[in-house]
Parts: sequence; structure tokens; C-alpha cells
Amino acid sequence: MSNSLTTNTPRKPARRRLEVCVISDVHLGTYGCHAPELLRYLKSVRPRTLVLNGDIVDIWQFSKNYWPPAHMRVVRYLAGLAAKGTRIYYLTGNHDELLRKFAGTRLGGLRIDNKLVLDLPHGKTWLFHGDVFDVTMRHSRWLARLGGHGYDVLILLNRLVNWGLVRLGRPRVALSKAVKDRVKSAVSLVSDFEQTAAAIAADKGYRYVACGHIHCPEIKPLPTAQGEVGYLNSGDWVENLTALEYTAETGWQLYHYHLDPRMQQPAPAHPAEPDEAEAAADAPAAALLAGLLREMGVG
Repeated sequence: MSNSLTTNTPRKPARRRLEVCVISDVHLGTYGCHAPELLRYLKSVRPRTLVLNGDIVDIWQFSKNYWPPAHMRVVRYLAGLAAKGTRIYYLTGNHDELLRKFAGTRLGGLRIDNKLVLDLPHGKTWLFHGDVFDVTMRHSRWLARLGGHGYDVLILLNRLVNWGLVRLGRPRVALSKAVKDRVKSAVSLVSDFEQTAAAIAADKGYRYVACGHIHCPEIKPLPTAQGEVGYLNSGDWVENLTALEYTAETGWQLYHYHLDPRMQQPAPAHPAEPDEAEAAADAPAAALLAGLLREMGVG
């Protein structure tokens, strides 16, 4: 008879190993952000390099009255990854454009920049947020900001409608996505954005170009005068809940949270091991900042 004792404690599922993971358009600090889902996804993978491709913290819409603990848990988890050796590149976008003045700054394992080139086995990949192609951003900044606030209101309305639909046993709807897709199709903004990004990448000799900004997750080849370029868009964590993943075996793949069977299982209500980092998300702001800097090896 064996003297070993068995327990019924479930083991944590193994994390998927990735060479590169790219997320964008998280919009922390807004009502539309799906921070709990993002944190659950991040805990399911182990990337060597993590690229935060713009609009991670929404400085445009930032309010002192709305910064839930779930949003801080994402920030703390990212800081912990950097402290443990994950290379993290924070590429600035339009909603976090105030960080552009810090391009080139390194905080421990995290580097802030405006663009990035990764030399991968499948070809060089050029990564940047993509708002530089947005005509509204370049010529009517006030209109872009107004649109951002209107979008946030639409997200709130969408949540209210879905709450009612769930109570009635009806399927959820995506008002914000439907409105955006209809407007974009009318003026061909998405197509122009994609083709412009691919053409510039081809001129620079890159095999792939990876953007965010337009909240339209995509992987597809695009023809250009210089040859075919792989166009990648990581989507967002407001409507689509998507990311780009790269391994040497599979190349670039598009991840959909809602299509991942593991993510459709209920999250454990009480983790077997208490997460001190998550519990600390309720600490005062000054203590949180000091703790984050210590974790990242700064100060």
C-alpha cells in the first residue's frame, strides 16, 4: 500500500508558451474595458515578448472616479511580468499619446516607444499603433476626442441594453461594433488603413505590419507594388477581445477570447492560492505606485 496522500486540489492549466504576444486598445480607465477577461487571458499564456500596441491606458477618457480594482490588477500583473523577465514594449497610441514624450525610456523590463521592429523566423514585423493614418486624428483632433467620448457613452448604453436582454433570456447585442462597422464600410476607412499600412511596410522591406487602433482584428495578405505583405491587426479588449500570437512553429495567429474553450469555463471563485498582487489592487494610489516601481526594478 502506498503511503502517499492524494488531494483533490485541481492543478492550474499549463500556460501556452509564445514567442510574441501583441495586445492593443485595452482602454483601461473606461467602462468598455474588459479587464477581468484580459487578466485571465494573460495568465493563460507565457510570452517571451509582450507588445502593448497602444491605447492601453485611455488617458483621453481617464477619470478619477472610475478606476476599478480589476483595472489596477492588469497593471500590476504586467509589472510583475516585466520583473520576472518578460520583455514588454509599450508602443504609444492616440489615447495614450502623452507617453510619446517618453519614447526610448526603459523602466526595468519595460520599454516605452512609438514603433518596434521584430526580426522573427517568418520575417521582419513592423509594429506600431496606426493612428498616424487616421485623417481625423491628424486634422481634427477635437473631433476625434468628441468621438471618443461618444463611443464611451455608446458602450455604457450597450451594457444597459445587454443587461436587460440577459434578464429576458435573449442573446446579447454589440451596438458599438454594429455602428462602427457600418460607418467604416460607408467610407472605406478600414480598407484604406490596411492598404496604407501594407504599402509603407513593403517600401521599408518588412514582411509583416502589425497595428491596432481601428478595433478590427485581422490577419491577411495584401498585395502592394513592392510585393505581398502580411497585414496584422490585434483588435481590442473592448468589443472583440482579441490578440496576436506568434510562435516559430505556427507563425502569426489571431486569438479570440470568446472562441477559446478554456476561457468559456467559469473562472474559479476562490483561487487555491491567494494572489497577493491582486489583493494589493485596493491599496492607496501612492502605495501602489511605489510597489509597481519596486517590482519593475526602478528606484
